[in-house]
Order: sequence, then C-alpha cells, then structure tokens
Amino acid sequence: MSVDLTVVVPAYNEERRLGPTLDAISAHLRADPGRWDSWELIVVDDGSTDGTADAVRAAAAREPRIQLVEAGAEGNRGKGNALRRGVAASHGRMVLVTDADLATPIEELDRLDKELSDEDGRLSATIGSRAHPDSAIDVHQRRIREWLGRMGNRLIRAVAVPGIRDTQCGFKLFDGDKARTAFADARLDGWGIDVEILQFFRRQGWPVAEVPVRWAHQEGSKVRPADYGKVLLELVRLKTRPTQSVRRRPRPVDLAVAGLFLLASVILYKGLWADLDHRYLADSGQDQNQWEWFFAVTADNVAHLSNPLFTTAQNFPDGVNLMANTVMLGLSVPLTPVTLTLGPTVTWALVLTVGLAATAVAWYWLIAKRLVRSRWAAAVGAALCAFAPPMISHATAHPNFAVLFMIPVIVDRALRLCERDARVVRDGALLGLFATYQIFLGEEPLLLAAMGMLLFALSYALANRETARAAWRPLLKGVGVAAAVCLPLVAYPLYWQFFGPQSYHSVLHGDRAGNSPLAFLEFSGRALFGDEARADPLAINRTEQNAFYGWPLVGLTFAIVISLWRLALVKALTFTALAAALLSLGPKFRIPYTDMILTGPWRALAHQPLFESVIESRVAMICAPALGILVALAADRLNAFPDSVPRLHRTLATTALALALVPIVPTPMPTRDRPDVPAFIAEGMWKSYVAEGESVVPVPLPDPGNAEALHWQSATAPHFPVAHGYFNGPWGPDRIGIYGASPRHTSNLLRDIRYGGRIPTIGPNWQAQARADLTHWRAGVVVLAPQDNEAALYRTVSKLLGRPGERVGGAWIWDVGSTG
Repeated sequence: MSVDLTVVVPAYNEERRLGPTLDAISAHLRADPGRWDSWELIVVDDGSTDGTADAVRAAAAREPRIQLVEAGAEGNRGKGNALRRGVAASHGRMVLVTDADLATPIEELDRLDKELSDEDGRLSATIGSRAHPDSAIDVHQRRIREWLGRMGNRLIRAVAVPGIRDTQCGFKLFDGDKARTAFADARLDGWGIDVEILQFFRRQGWPVAEVPVRWAHQEGSKVRPADYGKVLLELVRLKTRPTQSVRRRPRPVDLAVAGLFLLASVILYKGLWADLDHRYLADSGQDQNQWEWFFAVTADNVAHLSNPLFTTAQNFPDGVNLMANTVMLGLSVPLTPVTLTLGPTVTWALVLTVGLAATAVAWYWLIAKRLVRSRWAAAVGAALCAFAPPMISHATAHPNFAVLFMIPVIVDRALRLCERDARVVRDGALLGLFATYQIFLGEEPLLLAAMGMLLFALSYALANRETARAAWRPLLKGVGVAAAVCLPLVAYPLYWQFFGPQSYHSVLHGDRAGNSPLAFLEFSGRALFGDEARADPLAINRTEQNAFYGWPLVGLTFAIVISLWRLALVKALTFTALAAALLSLGPKFRIPYTDMILTGPWRALAHQPLFESVIESRVAMICAPALGILVALAADRLNAFPDSVPRLHRTLATTALALALVPIVPTPMPTRDRPDVPAFIAEGMWKSYVAEGESVVPVPLPDPGNAEALHWQSATAPHFPVAHGYFNGPWGPDRIGIYGASPRHTSNLLRDIRYGGRIPTIGPNWQAQARADLTHWRAGVVVLAPQDNEAALYRTVSKLLGRPGERVGGAWIWDVGSTG
C-alpha cells in the first residue's frame, strides 16, 4: 500500500486533547482531496495509563484512516521510541510528525508541503522552526523554559547539527522513504530523537529546510525541566555512537543497480575482453593505440621517477607535452601497477568498462539523493546520463569524455553550497579538491560541465528567484574557497601545459566541427535502431557523434516538459538543454533541406581562450544529464501514480517511456583484428641498431591516420623513441595545435605512397631531403613492417637511402644510425 501522506502522532496520557487533535487533522486533510487524495493517521500510544487508546479508537470509528499502534508490554519508553515505531508502520510518500497538543496548527502543513514541492524535490525534509524570523509565537512559554530551550538549541547547533536553529519543534515533514531509513537507524528513545534524525539527514547529504510556522504553547506539556538534562545526556550518547551511514551500507537495490550498470558495460566491451592481445575497437580509429601508449608511457615515467608531464618516447627528439594531451593522470598514475604487470591494453579495457559503469553509478547516486524517490526511476535517468549516444560514441575512443564519475560529485558539492546550512569553507574546499582531480581526468569535460552548471544556475535563478537570492552568496563564497584550494595545486601542471615544451595555443578542427540540427533527431551508428549510413555524414567521425538522441526521445522530452512545466527544475533543465544544443551547432549552421546559413551563438566563444580548442559539437553532451534527469522525474511520477489512476493510463505512459529509450540502447562495440608487433621490435632486435639518443623511424611515420608504431612501444614498454607520432602538439611560428608532429617532406611522401599515391622520381633532391629529415629525427634504424602497399614503400625507401633493405625479424630495415 502507498499513500500520499502519513501523519504520525506520539501520545502519552493524552486522553483529554487527543480527540480534538485527531478530528482537526482529519478535517484538514479531508478538506483538500485534490492535494491529499490518500492519507493515513497513525497514533502511537507510548504506554499511557489513562484512556488514550480509547480516545484513538473513538476517533477511528469516525474516520477509518486513523490507526492505533500500542506499546504492549513495553510500557512507556519515550517519544523517540514512539516515533520510531510509528514511522516504521507508515506507508506515505511523505511523513508528517506532529505533537499531540498541536502547538503548531495542522494548517501549517501547507507551508511545509509548499516548500518541499517548490524546491523541485531537492529537499528531503521541511521542519517547523520557532526561531525563524518570520514565525509567529501566539503564546510564549515561561521565560525559564524559553531560556533553557534557546541554550539547548545553541548547544545542539554547536555539537550536532550546525545551521539548524530549532531542532525541537514537534512539526516536521519528511520524504517518506528517507524518514523510514533514518528512524530505522535511530537508537535514542527520548526527546533527543529529533537531533538524531536531523543529524542522520545531514550525514547523508539530504537537504533540510527550516520553515516559519505559527506556534502556541499548550498547557499540560509533558516536557519537564529535568528532561533538558536528559536531552544533553542523549547528545553525549549520540556523539559517542559509531557513525552508521547509508552510504556505507547501501540498500540491496543500490547494489543491484550498480551490478546492472557494470554488466551493461561489460557487454558493451565483450569483444575487446574476449581477446585483449589481438582485438581492437573498430570505431576508435588510431585512438586505442594512442591511449594504450598514454598509459604505458605514464607507467614508465612513474616507474623510473621521470617527469609525468613530458616525454620524448614519440616525436623524438622534440617530445610530447603530456599535460597538453589527455593522458588522464588521475587514473593512469594510480593504475601504474596494473599497466606494468598486465599491460596497457588491460588498463585501457578496465578504464573504459569500469569507468563507464562508475559514471552511471555516480549519476544514480546524485539523482536518487536529490531528485526522485524511486530508486528505479533514478536508475533509468542515470543510465541515460552515462550511456546516452554521445557518451557511447566517445566510449569507443575517448575515455576522458566517457569516464565522468567526478562530474555528479562536483555538481552535488556545488548544490550543497546553495543550501541554507552549507559549511562554506569545508564544502568549498572539497569542491576545489574534486575539481583538481577532474582536471587530471579531463579538462574539457570539466569546462563543459561548468558551462552546463552555469546555464542551469542562471535559468533556475530566473525560475525561482527567492531560492537564488538565498543561495548566491554562499555559493560564490564557496566557489572562491574552491578556487583558493584548486589553483595552487594545478598551477604548475597548467603552466607546463600552456607554456612548457611542446605547448600550443589552440587546436584546428575544421569547418565540420558543429552539429547539424538533424543530428539530434537521428540515431547513432552504435544505437539499437542506428543506421551508420545515415549517421556518419552528420558527424566528423564515429567518435564524435555528439548528439543523436533520436526523435522518439526528443518527442518524449517535449511531453515531459509540458506536463511538469510548473517545476522550476524542469524549466531550468529545459533551458540548459536547448542552450547547449544551440551552442553545439557551431559558429554557423545550415537549416536542413535548404541553402540558408545562419550564425550560431558559438561564434561569440569560438576564438576565446580555452573555448577555441573545444570541438563545438561536444557541447551537446550537456544535454545528456539534462535529459536523463527529466526522464528520471517522469519515471518517478509514474511510480507514484495513485491507485485511482486507470491501469491503461499507467501502461500507456510506461510504454511511451520505453519506446523513447529502447531505440538508443547501445549495442556491443565492434572489434577487428590488430596487426602483430614485428618480431624485430617484440623480440628486442632493434637494440643492436639504435644507440643512445637515436630513434626508430617506422614506414610510414606514425600520425593520426596510422599510429601502429605506438602499439610497438606500448606492447614492449616504451624503451626506444619513435619519430613523429599521434598526439597534440604545436605547428608553425604561431604554435597552432595540430594532431601529430609537424609534417616533413619525407613523412608526407611515405604517407601518400602508403595510401596509393604515385611514386615520384627519386633524385638527389629527394635523397638530400631524406638525409636531412633522418638527421632531424636522429634516426638509428628505418623499419618497414608488413602492410598494404608494402612493395611500393620498400622501393621508395630503398631509392631514398640509395641501398636495399635487410629482412630482419619479419620487417625490412635500413641501418642509418651511428652503428650502421
């Protein structure tokens, strides 16, 4: 059974006033059937010695939704025990706890409920507060009792729940599931139960808001002066009790969801895991070779205590600025033992598989914690956040854009700073540490996340100005603290990135880096309903299919927005998604099926620092969490449909949700065979040809189109340097960022012939240029491995060097170094 509201009333010897109290509560709830369609009222008799139980039974005869929970043989044990038993018996999506004397009139429930609803599900509880400046105290207690109450609350704020001014007002509205979790964990039997519950909510990060109420002291209160001392003793007991946290004791459903996410991720990469030595992700281009090299060279640097921000293992002798490349030091460094013992391919597969699942779990944690009551609704939303088409597209080649488990953590900490009881210094410092770690996982995803958070904050402030006015000061202070913590930690690495050896200023991406409007309505090549022939023309390549949410999900989102438009959260998410989609179109875009070209808002950012290196179509990735949260909200509403809603309506709504999501379910990543490493490299034969300070020159030289030579290094440990390579580096006097090394005549010639180009007449000029290029690369040996157009490449190199090659270890080699 599920009801909208459960009211729990603890009672001890309340025979005289309990009848009018129950009648007043029932009358108020019956008066608004539109809001309180279903409710229950539970009275817990805490071992009364008068006619309290009879008064409840009499009220229940008038209103069958009133229930009595009796103490039985336990007798009187205190308010805490009574509340624990009453909440355990509840079924409400919300639980109101109120005292039997109704010192706070039941009409104040509307204030608490409005606050809980206006916060778009962000709050977990709203509590009546007599200390709020807008509260009205109709009848005061005696001065001594008021003074004791104030002193007690100050002590409680100091040692238990800082920021909450009135913990003891007996009028509190909770999220039902969270209330049942908190009260089940509680151990105090007396008046200290209020503090224990609020402390539990604080530890779980469940936001609580104090709400002004009307309050009047009622004669016959059960609180005696000695009870203030008992509360203090219970506080001592509370402080000495070992912390038990839901986060340390996840629910079975949480473990099940995490297991399903991991299983989904394993299925995605099953082809890779089936044969790590010989399988290669088919859609990754040369990025798998590059990433395995990143992991291998980082592990080698760590093992030899070398600079992790730079290497000359490729692009010898100029080297590679690793901080200016996406080497994910936040994972590649701690995973060094895995890389050294099991190899970089295992690290690559592990980062993708576990990282994608961890990202889904992180979004699940955030959505369940702050936005919805249903765990399965949170799971559906989190799955969309982490496994959305643009995420899966990057999951074929770019773990820095797919492994985003820190982003929900950063979002949560920023939201924590917006709360009334935020600890600005502590929360700001944590935000700074989280941002620092994300910088070493991926800077561009952090920039996109910051853009999304800024768009959301601005739109939410317009939709809910009162909340914005209360939140902006602590948020800005916290961000300032975060910057003060983060910047000193990243100052040197960022200096190295932007001003160190082989640094660059921006990256050229070409004119097709923006999304087509059609890309949002199509299915990606890896989606269940995907069509590669339709998807490929709408993106730069298969690793950059950064929209492709599909027309059914777009239509569903439109319906969700219309039905939930009253919520400020929905308005803000809608604006964020639309703004991100518009920015992702680039500086200019064409209206589909016309020749009309329009200027996009990205034009204002395209040449700004940091933004000039962003592939603008990636901004559409911001839409994924916005859509995921909207879907979670809709699924949560479906789960909470009252029994009065016809089953047909529920079925239709659930079917619509499924039909929108099933077409974009990702399919397993296709794999292909990867070439074997030549025995000349694998068996160390190269050592006889390459002296200290010399390099291996593969034919053709490695570049973004063919980086197999990086696999030679990562598979055998990067103990020999390679000329050229696949990385981000500078080009020209302006140090413009390009993919790969600055091209040279010989490297261009060999690349063209590899892909079917005509062999030119090789004369003295070409030979002189080859000698100059080999001198620049400090070449020790030139290596031609088996490949397409091998014969043409062999003839070309032989003519350039003026002598034939030697067949060694399954490859043609030319000894050109000091040992030759």
